[in-house]
Amino acid sequence: MKAEEFEGRFEDGGHVLDLLDPDRARRAEQEQRRVDVDLPVRMIRSPDREARRLGVARQSLIRIVVARYLEEAKV
Repeated sequence: MKAEEFEGRFEDGGHVLDLLDPDRARRAEQEQRRVDVDLPVRMIRSPDREARRLGVARQSLIRIVVARYLEEAKV
């Protein structure tokens, strides 16, 4: 089925879930790639404290901070 036909069926209120394979589903622009960043110890202490305070992992906190910055900078 072509994308236009699928979209038309969806917009007309037709059933499309039976046409999808959830095991192969991906979110657009959500593919992840590992990025290593070396930081001085003094720059890691504050995020670690904040991550503990929020009850999240350091990686999650860094992801949130970067996303907020990029959103505000409209990058």
